[in-house]
Amino acid sequence: MNAINIAVVGIGNCASSLIQGIYYYKDKQAEDAIGLMHWEIGGYKPSDIRVVAAFDIDKRKVGQDVNAAIFAKPNCTAVFCDNLPASGVTVKMGKILDGFSGHMKDYEEQYTFVPADALEPTEEEVVRTLKESKADILLNYLPVGSEDATRFYAECALEAGIAFINNMPVFIASNPAWAQRFAAKNLPIIGDDIKAQLGATITHRTLTDLFKKRGVKLDRTYQLNTGGNTDFLNMLNRSRLASKKVSKTEAVQSVMAQRLDAHNIHVGPSDYVPWQNDNKVCFIRMEGKLFGDVPMNLELRLSVEDSPNSAGVAIDAIRCAKLALNRGEGGILHAPSAYFCKHPPQQYTDDEAYQMVQAFINGNGHE
Repeated sequence: MNAINIAVVGIGNCASSLIQGIYYYKDKQAEDAIGLMHWEIGGYKPSDIRVVAAFDIDKRKVGQDVNAAIFAKPNCTAVFCDNLPASGVTVKMGKILDGFSGHMKDYEEQYTFVPADALEPTEEEVVRTLKESKADILLNYLPVGSEDATRFYAECALEAGIAFINNMPVFIASNPAWAQRFAAKNLPIIGDDIKAQLGATITHRTLTDLFKKRGVKLDRTYQLNTGGNTDFLNMLNRSRLASKKVSKTEAVQSVMAQRLDAHNIHVGPSDYVPWQNDNKVCFIRMEGKLFGDVPMNLELRLSVEDSPNSAGVAIDAIRCAKLALNRGEGGILHAPSAYFCKHPPQQYTDDEAYQMVQAFINGNGHE
């Protein structure tokens, strides 16, 4: 089978974990491949994924081999597969637009992005790179709040004639106008905002669904998150968080028996703690009433390495997008979007989304 050729925008912690994982699982067998939801999808294993193009704006990454750039600062995620061979793919300067928040200039270089002074590419140059690299899929790993930059790269994917996976909360797949444009060109799109393998959102959703199934009325809830990576530093600029809060809140609201008033639900990042690095700590509280209208509450603390948690889902999303390309299916991939993303075009319960994605993989008619 042909390799799955991917282009990556944003060589940060999430890209680092994904690329490490491609090599980590290369010598594994199905029975000892810990941490994968699917060993094979459509005959493709993780090691069949190949990075053929990469874009970033940081001076420590631009011009470097992508397999070296993933370990450059400010990346701080766990290293579980080091000494990677040179890939032969050089990280190119990306388009900045709103991908860099001004407040990040106030922090030490080891923690923040340091924009390179290289010439930014035009849309035509990015499209040319995507075509010449023979990329099948473009992955968007831009920082939260990069509305214009995300639209720029979505446009590039359309012009290059490749699939698009939107891993962050700018609404592309869930925007009917954008979705129609991908459908018109018969190009697959998965989005929006990747849902971690076992993170804050999936845990909060599962507990919310449990309340519903067990007849417990949920009155109010919050989800607070802290972390020390560039994602949390970027989100200190609260003006960049509008779509992120919508994405995370709707992911929880959508599985409730009865939607909560806005003042009774808070879901979103809380603060930046530098020494946590890529470790994310989540605090969930849920207050409700059970039999006899008797009150109860639940509190949970979850600690996870943020970026490998994302990569465990991205590695499946990539293979589903390739499967759609092989089948000639374009437009929104509803089943993968519902299972892998926080803000898909249409929300389903996680049980429903799981069954849908299994049917999609097996070719049983579900998009």
